[in-house]
Amino acid sequence: MSWIELKLNTTHEAVDWVCTLLAESIDINNVDITEYRESDSPNSDWKFTIRLYLPYDVTARTRLENIENLLSPLHRTGMTTAMETTVVEKKIRYAPEPLVHRIGNKFIIVSSDTPAQSDPADKITLKLRKTLAFGSGLHPATILSLRLLERHITPKMDVLDFGSGSGILSVAMAKLGANVLALDNDSIAVQATQETVFLNGVQQQVKVMSGSLGCGCELGHWMGGNTVKDVSPEVKDTFDLIVANIFARVNIALADDFRRSLSHNKTQPGLLITSGFTTDHEENVTTALNKAGFEVIDCERLNEWVALTHQYNS
Repeated sequence: MSWIELKLNTTHEAVDWVCTLLAESIDINNVDITEYRESDSPNSDWKFTIRLYLPYDVTARTRLENIENLLSPLHRTGMTTAMETTVVEKKIRYAPEPLVHRIGNKFIIVSSDTPAQSDPADKITLKLRKTLAFGSGLHPATILSLRLLERHITPKMDVLDFGSGSGILSVAMAKLGANVLALDNDSIAVQATQETVFLNGVQQQVKVMSGSLGCGCELGHWMGGNTVKDVSPEVKDTFDLIVANIFARVNIALADDFRRSLSHNKTQPGLLITSGFTTDHEENVTTALNKAGFEVIDCERLNEWVALTHQYNS
């Protein structure tokens, strides 16, 4: 059988966006993601090479056009190279080194096929399998969220992972001792979160649900897909901490809903961690949350990406 190979390079920031956009139209088994070999092109901004494979049949041209339309905004903004297409007789498979990624002072992200090894007592291992859900563990927004979570999560906290994506933040909070509700309105993300939870053995601490929060139900699919019906949290109606690694516009729209969903008192004010946006949107997010009664108490930055910890004082 012949295949059409579609190849493009992406920046560190864009790899998750590309995969999420492709998730509804491409079988994950036909996607290959490898780390870009910087030695082959010194000073390059490209960090990953993505190869997609489409059966070379009567539907190929239409599917190719759809994919080009999906990814064209990322190419126009310089986040990917132009797509190259080649007809091949078989899929090319690469064998990259197993993922081992250290984040903050506590976390080590490894791929599900990484050989088991003993970690220092003060380290927490997070296992991830290949997924097209947003939140690979390599995206700057996810890295910044993990850095803040390791400082603000305490055992027995009741927390909400709003927009759980791959489930990496839910697992991280569970391994820090929290009880977690993982919420997403994308079916692929819900499935990926559930798989990541079981892979890491924290299913007793994490409940995974499909749905949104408050007025988020009116925004439709956060990544532009199909709208879902509201599925409200059933375990608790308030949380000690909410992490929202999601678009700036969603963080802004849900400012009042976040406040209503946080428990707060003088001894333990409610905490909200927002990420998923660049410094271009930081002022708008901060302004909206200030109006809802939040103040910024902590921050992490990586290039143009930012994550903020907000505290609500009644």
